[in-house]
Amino acid sequence: MRYLRPIALLSVLFLAACAANPRVKTTRADVNYGTVKAAYLLDTGDVLRVSVYNDAQLTNSYGIDDAGYISIPLVGRINVRGKTVSQTASFITHRLASGYLRDPNVAVEVAQYRPFYIQGEVTTSGQFPFVFGMTVRAAVSTAGGFTDVAAEQSVTIHRQSGGRIVAIKANLDAPVQPGDTIVVHERWL
Repeated sequence: MRYLRPIALLSVLFLAACAANPRVKTTRADVNYGTVKAAYLLDTGDVLRVSVYNDAQLTNSYGIDDAGYISIPLVGRINVRGKTVSQTASFITHRLASGYLRDPNVAVEVAQYRPFYIQGEVTTSGQFPFVFGMTVRAAVSTAGGFTDVAAEQSVTIHRQSGGRIVAIKANLDAPVQPGDTIVVHERWL
């Protein structure tokens, strides 16, 4: 009886510590894919369609160069790497409004996304054009399908995030983003 009270006290303290610092279990899908969609960030290889209302000479497509810049008449060379299309449109609007056009109306959209890359156990490895809404399954189909020795459920996506490359274990329904490198692993017999 005398030992029962300290054991009960220790049990209560242990349970209280667990409640104060709960461990959250997350699945791989929660961590890798998330439920919140981040805004698309522009980078080299993207082609932008810039539309300036009532100005056909400024309305055109502009490719983002290796340094992350586009060059637009009257606006000049602007850095768009890591910016969203709405940030880019606001910047172009501000530049045009400061001396060139009165109350410009500018729209920016991605005309062509940068490519994705696929390697490993697919029929044709290489660089392919990205299509919005693409999944790993669609990317593998674009590359000609799996080889005979492919581990169809063993895929890694290498993605640039925050200035570094992150490796993500993925399934066939995982979303692909422009610039991703998809690696299909070999099945060990």
